[in-house]
Amino acid sequence: MAKLEDLLEKTSRTFALSIPVLPEPTRRQVMIAYLLFRIADTFEDAAHWPPGRRVEALREFQELLSEFTPAEAAWLSGKWLAADPSPNPGYRELIGDVPFVLDAFFALDPAAAASVRGHVIRSAGGMARFVARSHDGVLVLKDIDDLRAYCYAVAGIVGEMLTDLFLLGREPLAAIAPSLRERASTFGEALQLVNILKDVATDVTEGRSFLPRGVPRSEVFELARRDLGVAAEYTLALQRAEAPRGIVAFCALPAELASATLRKVEESGPGSKISRLEVFAIKKRLDRALDRGEPAVQSRP
Repeated sequence: MAKLEDLLEKTSRTFALSIPVLPEPTRRQVMIAYLLFRIADTFEDAAHWPPGRRVEALREFQELLSEFTPAEAAWLSGKWLAADPSPNPGYRELIGDVPFVLDAFFALDPAAAASVRGHVIRSAGGMARFVARSHDGVLVLKDIDDLRAYCYAVAGIVGEMLTDLFLLGREPLAAIAPSLRERASTFGEALQLVNILKDVATDVTEGRSFLPRGVPRSEVFELARRDLGVAAEYTLALQRAEAPRGIVAFCALPAELASATLRKVEESGPGSKISRLEVFAIKKRLDRALDRGEPAVQSRP
């Protein structure tokens, strides 16, 4: 568990804050799932690789999840690492530890492992399709529908997987399952849109153009705001159903951080980030709200 936590801290800022509050066994399931998605993300983000190599790595990862053997995992991990998949040292370490992460994954409860595997394979397949569309190393999205399709592949599927894990073995939440499933992918889309708006300048330099040409940026901001409203509905539904506090906090924290980031980017432009002090204040406010039984999120539909 300590090694998984170390990998999480080296590869994520937001999820390193939110995953530890989850109750077990969901905490371990989500931590391992995040690392699997991060492996796929590392290949998708490898802009210094030709698109064909990135697609190949994503396909290899899909096949490894489908037909895992320790020997194949070790061989592929060494192959990917030798090709220098990322300038980020945490991501490189994660690729080198693929066999360890997969060993931990296949030790999960079979129902959890089946859900995670299916969703990660679908997401990696979606990433590969978008990478294959790159021309001269640059991916350009066509319109709002194309943007939403991309967000679904890389983040909406994550929301669906998390919902599966939240509901697993928790019969009291069965009554709100349809409501959660209806909103799950939009929650993921909300967080991805905020990241895209924040990182637009960096993405262009790395061969991506996620803001469709000809679409006013204000339209994307409005979509992100609506999606964050849906994320609030999702979180409050869990809170009203008396889901474990850790699950409510896990959902509320990234939603509140995304709302604050969106406001900051609107005010100060791309590249703007909320400070560590602001993150601490949001987390403290959330803890206080949960202690008092108040709504976990301030952002409302």
